[in-house]
Amino acid sequence: MAKPNDKNAQNHSLAEVHETVAIPRYATWWRRWFAVTGPALMAAVGYMDPGNWATDLAAGSRYNYTLIWVLLMSNLMAILLQSLSARLGIVARRDLAQASHESYPQIVNIPLYILAEIAITATDLAEVLGSAIALNLLFGLPLIYGVLLTALDTLLLLLLSHFGIRKLEAVVLALVGTIGAAFVIEIFLSQPDWHGIAQGFVPSIPDATALYIAVGMLGATVMPHNLYLHSALVQTRKIGRDRAAIKDAIRWNTIDSAVALNLAFFINAAILIMAAAVFYRHGLYQVAEIQDAYRLLEPLVGASIAPIAFAIALLASGQSSTITGTLAGQIVMEGYLNLRIRPWLRRLITRTLAITPAIFTILYFGEDSTGQLLVLSQVVLSLQLPFAVIPLIHFVADKRRMGHFAIKPWIQTLAWLIAIIIILLNANLVREEVGQALATAGERRWLLEAMVIPFILVIGILLFYVTFRPWLPKRFAFLPTPPGVKDVHGAPGIETAPIPDPRPYRRVAIALDFGGEEEKLLAEGLRIADREKATIHLLHVVESPAARMLRLDAEDIEVKRDLERLRTLAEMIQRPGMTVEVHLGAGDPAAELARLAEALQVEIIIVGAHGHSGVSDLVHGATVNSLRHRTQANVLVVRLGDAENPERSSHLL
Repeated sequence: MAKPNDKNAQNHSLAEVHETVAIPRYATWWRRWFAVTGPALMAAVGYMDPGNWATDLAAGSRYNYTLIWVLLMSNLMAILLQSLSARLGIVARRDLAQASHESYPQIVNIPLYILAEIAITATDLAEVLGSAIALNLLFGLPLIYGVLLTALDTLLLLLLSHFGIRKLEAVVLALVGTIGAAFVIEIFLSQPDWHGIAQGFVPSIPDATALYIAVGMLGATVMPHNLYLHSALVQTRKIGRDRAAIKDAIRWNTIDSAVALNLAFFINAAILIMAAAVFYRHGLYQVAEIQDAYRLLEPLVGASIAPIAFAIALLASGQSSTITGTLAGQIVMEGYLNLRIRPWLRRLITRTLAITPAIFTILYFGEDSTGQLLVLSQVVLSLQLPFAVIPLIHFVADKRRMGHFAIKPWIQTLAWLIAIIIILLNANLVREEVGQALATAGERRWLLEAMVIPFILVIGILLFYVTFRPWLPKRFAFLPTPPGVKDVHGAPGIETAPIPDPRPYRRVAIALDFGGEEEKLLAEGLRIADREKATIHLLHVVESPAARMLRLDAEDIEVKRDLERLRTLAEMIQRPGMTVEVHLGAGDPAAELARLAEALQVEIIIVGAHGHSGVSDLVHGATVNSLRHRTQANVLVVRLGDAENPERSSHLL
């Protein structure tokens, strides 16, 4: 298998859960629906995260029901864009980050990756603040401690991820159900004006502040990281690769997107309606802080359950968004950089980037400033949207990549209309904000101009490139050929060079821990080795206290016994023309195996795994996981203790 840093490596998106859920092709409709549903719900979680709460509260308390139309418009945009994202993953079997990595030169991919990371950090910032505020409201925990406590979400997600994608989806569904139930209670208690709600669907922008909030609502609803996420999550479903199966998968996922995102629309609309019915009605036009909303709910509504339901829904929102934000960060890093790091480390990096501005804001501007920070995070998301939306449109419209399933011209027209609306709203917002900042800068105006104007120019050039890339002359476009080409079924295949006949391995290492079933490892080594010219190295690492201190000079009983075992096994597998050597190491197993593999210049090293899961995997699976990051040789993991499933007996890393 190609190394992780091989730019031509065709790595699966979210490889650990890729195609782990089978779609029954000839089952009843509800069974197929149950198998398909999940990815859209995971994406929809991002549309109801704590960042939405701040913008929805600000819109409802200040402008009554006037801006509901923005939520509806954003929801319709989201349904179309998420369905296009799902289509890319289903047909091309690539996520949006991978498609960008394959289609753009590095000079474009690096800033696109940075912008995507900024968007994910802004998303995570909203989750951090939302969870911290909920803990403060429910238990009186100071915000600064709540923010620090959210770092433990890393461990929570790490444990959940070991149970598989379906279990993760079930947890998210339970959290979303909690949010929905809480807001049914809020709407019932707030008694909104239904006629005013109907009038709110008529488009209008009362003033410049409303535009700022509207763009924030757009960024909070149509979220760029969800486009990366959805295109990867649909690949967790195993579908047929013929035209009928792909068409059926697209249809079911489009329905799934519409249902899940309409649920998100209901929750966002409920927040805005509650703010309008409770705060605007009582003349409280500046309620943008979640804490203020919590404190005012009980006296204005007259029911003690109202603030409790509000805080519980906020906590559920923050935790569910944490799960999807982490997955999106993994997808973006692996897709753009073709770089895979441990999930807990990836999560810790993202969370640290989010915690830093939250702590700074709370310490220097006070706890009352968190609402403004939440709204700002959503505006940042909106500004990044064009750099996810425009490449997505290009990819799903490309017949070389999508074959028969490239989107029709009328869908392209709608998608481009959405992109134009997003760009125009963002351009106007940038003009307003930069103009206001320059007007109040005073003597420091020149410094602000020197910083902002070059940044805007660079962003503008990047936006121009990704927008007009397909129509640029080849000498200016720096365009690699997209990998998608039509196969006999009209679906995309992978354009590759002719695959040569494989050569058997000549330098094979087999790592033995004497935990049982060594014959499986030895048989695998004989199977892949060149019977006439191969050298097989039997490796074992002694971990006794004496060996760890004195290395192999200890010559204790364990060292002698293990060396004798290796020699016995070497005699068992000896074949004419084949050389078998034994080697002992001492100390840390992963480090020693990597050292021996490098010293012996082996091509492949075979190790055994016993299928541990959960917390046990953190201990027993550490050697394999660490070894594959330390060695340049291929690593073949042989599943031990799984005789009932021989087809899962080995996995090449």
